[in-house]
Amino acid sequence: MKRPAHLTQGRYAPPVPRRTLDVTSADGSRLYAEVHGPEGAPAVVLSHGWTCSTAFWAPVVRDLADTHQVVVYDQRGHGRSPAVPPAAHSTRALADDLVAVLEQTLAPGERAVIGGHSMGGMTIMAAAERPELRARAAAALLCSTGSADLASEARVFPLPTPGGRRHAHRLLLGSRAPLGPVSPPAKWALRYATMGAGASAEQIEACARIVHACPPDVRRRWGHVLYELQLTGGVSRLEVPTAVLAGTADRLTPVVHARRLASVLPQCTGLTELPGLGHMTPIEDPDAVAGCLRDLVRDHLTAAPASRGGRPARQKKEKTA
Repeated sequence: MKRPAHLTQGRYAPPVPRRTLDVTSADGSRLYAEVHGPEGAPAVVLSHGWTCSTAFWAPVVRDLADTHQVVVYDQRGHGRSPAVPPAAHSTRALADDLVAVLEQTLAPGERAVIGGHSMGGMTIMAAAERPELRARAAAALLCSTGSADLASEARVFPLPTPGGRRHAHRLLLGSRAPLGPVSPPAKWALRYATMGAGASAEQIEACARIVHACPPDVRRRWGHVLYELQLTGGVSRLEVPTAVLAGTADRLTPVVHARRLASVLPQCTGLTELPGLGHMTPIEDPDAVAGCLRDLVRDHLTAAPASRGGRPARQKKEKTA
């Protein structure tokens, strides 16, 4: 019997949403979206990464949904969002999709804290100059992500030269090979490439089911976009208070990317480095990720209007044990 595409019990199983909806993007693509939590509560909008789905955010949604309205959506071709033609895979499309989600899930004039993991963080960077994002985003969280040079700086294949790493990771990102069943060897490989050494069996199982459910063609096409990624200019124009979070053992987007983002962002509110964690931080440490989102809501969404003026946030750097 084929395993479901996500866990069905426990902390890492997706909770039942208050409502679901189809969002229509600029090119007509349909996106599956869920809304959790009480209507009228402070809003958080979350964008998942490459090969993942709304299920990836399950433990963070569970943490936040008692007191926040949480919106999650499937990136095009992922989860329950239909596949699109090859030409419809681009950072521009990612930005279009995020803007559509913000416009079609939030109430008129409503603002939200937006969070993105991996390709979801790149989605936020790609949309940095969109007026709709600037109108809707009170603050942002960039989680385990980078803006450029992903293939040369990744450490899944720890080759000694940037050129060698770039070639090896290009093959990884562009592979169309089916991942096959979620077997013990497959889980070992996934844990090595994407998680820290301390990841639990339940966390590894949750990630493996989600990643293995991504269609190979979707994985390959978005992998090509990631290989070509150049969004550093977008980072420098992301003019909302923005927190950065990363695991120090991340092989896909090593912590050098997070430090670079923190140095370029116009309003960086802090860099949180999680010792020993890998790339899948919202599953490896959902408490830390949810805590960062709560802090952004408290400081930039629910604060009194007088304290939310247009002044840049004070830069700081923090690390958590």
